Order: sequence, then structure tokens, then C-alpha cells
Amino acid sequence: MKKKTNQSFRMRLTAISLLLLCFTAMIPAPAAAAIVTTVAQKTGVTVHSNDKVSIDASNLAEGYVIVKYTGGKDVRIKAQIAKTGGSTYSYDINSKGNPEILPITEGDGAYSIGVFENVSGSKYAQAYAAKVDVKLRDPLLPFLYANQYVNYTAGSDVDKKAQELVKGVTDTLDKLTKIYDFVTSTLTYDTVLAANVQAGYLPNVNEVLSKKKGICFDYAALMSSMLRLQGIPSRLCIGYAGTVYHAWIDVYTEEAGWIKEAVKFDGKKWTLMDPTFVSTSNSADAVKNFVGSGNSYQQKYVY
Repeated sequence: MKKKTNQSFRMRLTAISLLLLCFTAMIPAPAAAAIVTTVAQKTGVTVHSNDKVSIDASNLAEGYVIVKYTGGKDVRIKAQIAKTGGSTYSYDINSKGNPEILPITEGDGAYSIGVFENVSGSKYAQAYAAKVDVKLRDPLLPFLYANQYVNYTAGSDVDKKAQELVKGVTDTLDKLTKIYDFVTSTLTYDTVLAANVQAGYLPNVNEVLSKKKGICFDYAALMSSMLRLQGIPSRLCIGYAGTVYHAWIDVYTEEAGWIKEAVKFDGKKWTLMDPTFVSTSNSADAVKNFVGSGNSYQQKYVY
């Protein structure tokens, strides 16, 4: 995949345009943005479990749970996280007893978390379930931590490369440009993997970086990992435009709040949004429409 150059993206947001972007829908910034890793803040404080499953809910305020299956069955295991009145997220869980970090991405509220064992075909039996109440310490935290879909670690090759790419760069959008340019110019699309990918496939971002190729999921996971490692909240989104599958990345800046569809994949190529309109607009309503009215893309899941 060839690098897509977008010179206009490098234009600085002016002080006037930044004020225009501060509309009421924007989410407050964290008190202090910092690199967040997969290392749990605390473990074992609040645990729901039986002889097959452990759901460590000690970090609900940080926006994630740690799930382990220890039932001993070598079958397909699934976890579901469902918010009352919201969406249900399904995850494949390893059957080896290794912990899996699963994000809580729909904000504060009551959730049910269940783990299920495959019985036959598409039939599953519940191994364990728990109900939890979530009150996030900050609404951005689920999109700063690593999780099963955006899985990275501090000090890894991905972390080192991200630091190298943005060295001396302070502006969030410029950091996004550096990371986007690197990923799209370095990686090539893995047609073999695309043709043979199995259900439950998850990116290994360090392997993607080393092999320099991947499918759209890999591109998105690598970009999101690098952004989060720089303390930039990012949402890996999956959904539809009409009936066509799409993936995109939302990015948060203190000045603009969430910039929706900052990086998009339309099934053929990745593209970087052009904020020239945002920086020159004289209308707050126009800005709102540009950064995401919800009419173009229909979000289904966010990680």
C-alpha cells in the first residue's frame, strides 16, 4: 500500500479555529495524559469467580476487566460484555488460563460479563457470569489502555518506533500524521492472510511491525497502539457505511475533543482526514458536521 501524501493535513490549527472546536459535546481531557500500559493498576481486589472462570473487576474505574478461563476444556471459549440498554461485545478467550484484558467502552452503567464454553457447532453453555457497575475515573481511559484488540506493551519495538517517529513533535495532529505516514508507507497488504484469516484473529502488533505487512485489522491496531503509547486517546471503530464494512480510528485532542473518522479504511485503502476545513471554518455547526454527524458511518463496535 503506497503512502498517501496529504500536505494540507500539516497545516496548524489556528487559535481562532481551536476556540470554534470547543463545542459542548466534547469530552473533558484527563488531568494528566500519560503512557498507559497493559500492566494492571491493581489485581485481586474485586474478583468474581467459580472453578472455571475468573473475572477480575479491580480496574473497572480504569475501563477494563481481566478475564481468565481455567475450566480445563480445550474448546472454543467466548466472553460477552453487555451494557444494560447498550450493545453486546463478544470476544474469543483462550482456554489455557492466560489472562485477557477486555475493555469497557460504553461508559458508566450496569454491565453483565459472561464466559461461555462451546458445546457443539454454534451452541455455547454459560460457564460463569457476573454483574458489575462501572463508574469510570475518566471517560478517556478505556482508549488509553491496551486491550485484546489493541495489544501493546511499554518498552516494546512498537513503543520504541512510535517514540522515534514523534521525537521533537508536540502537536497531536502532527503526531498522528507521522504515525499514519509510517504505517501506510511501511506496511503492505497481506493478501495471503486476508484469504485465509480465521475467525477470532487478533493482531500481534510487534509481529506486524517486524514483518511489515498485515490486513486492515493489523493496520488499525498498529496505528492505535502507537497513538496510545504517546498518551493520545484513540478508538478503533468497526462498522458500516451502507452495507459496506469499514474500519476507522477516532482521535482525541484537548482542543477539538473527539475527531471522528480521523483515519478511515474503505475496504481498499486507508485515508487520513483533512482538517483544513476545520481550521478555516467560521461556523461551529459546520465543525460539528465535519468531525462526525453520524450520518456517513454507522458505528457498530469500538475498542
